[in-house]
Amino acid sequence: MPRLSKQLAAEFVGTALLLATVVGSGIMGERLSGGNAGIALLANAIATGAVLYALIAALGPISGAHFNPLVTLSQVMLGRLKAKPASAYVATQIVAALAGVLIAHWMFELPAFFPSHHVRSGSAQLFSEVVATFGLLLVILNCAQHKPDTVPAAVGLYITAAYWFTASTSFANPAVTIARSIWHPSARCARLHRRANRRCPPRRHALSLDRARRDELRNRLSRQRILHNTPLRGTRRTRRKNGEIECAELAARELTDAADIQPMTFYTFEQIPSCLSSAS
Repeated sequence: MPRLSKQLAAEFVGTALLLATVVGSGIMGERLSGGNAGIALLANAIATGAVLYALIAALGPISGAHFNPLVTLSQVMLGRLKAKPASAYVATQIVAALAGVLIAHWMFELPAFFPSHHVRSGSAQLFSEVVATFGLLLVILNCAQHKPDTVPAAVGLYITAAYWFTASTSFANPAVTIARSIWHPSARCARLHRRANRRCPPRRHALSLDRARRDELRNRLSRQRILHNTPLRGTRRTRRKNGEIECAELAARELTDAADIQPMTFYTFEQIPSCLSSAS
């Protein structure tokens, strides 16, 4: 296999695995964090930093482990890479990034591609990306020149930190930007969560009443509210929820009365001896 083909294959595999990790850890973090955005971001940052260390250490000797069009462009500007292989690198990185997103979606049983609804715009986001990209290139170029063995660890640690100190969570990679514009965890997972709740609503009440019984109880409660002049207040959704709770409580009271169940009584320590003596 020609040397350039090996390099492109290494770039494709590395970039695809990088994006699969970024997107996949984002999905898993959103699902397991219980709505805690800090925990989800921490999981995403740790996973990304760890996979960067592993991929750069494994594929660096083959292709240089760019995984980033800006890193490839910097190598061209420094005269270390010619324009023709550099253009092949960039095309491979973008295609591999899309493939990595597809892999992550298939692993988590999501649609192959769908647009992100998370808005990232404004001067602060742009400035954050400038800072993140400058720092990344500074780390890569200086470590590669003076301490090549430290590049995997340095890049992994820098990206892990940049997730937290930049407002944009440090994309610092046009291929990642293009791929992540197809999916963003918070908007998509929140929408799927709402859709799942509509299909399987949570069980709010202890009793499951059939429709006829529920209508009968609602009518009885409505008459009681009219007689006592205590209408339900609030929004339509709040009124419906409170009405369902009242129906469930009334049905529970009727079942209790029908079974002649006495309410539970609680005693203090001083009352226990007298209760025992009366029971005997």
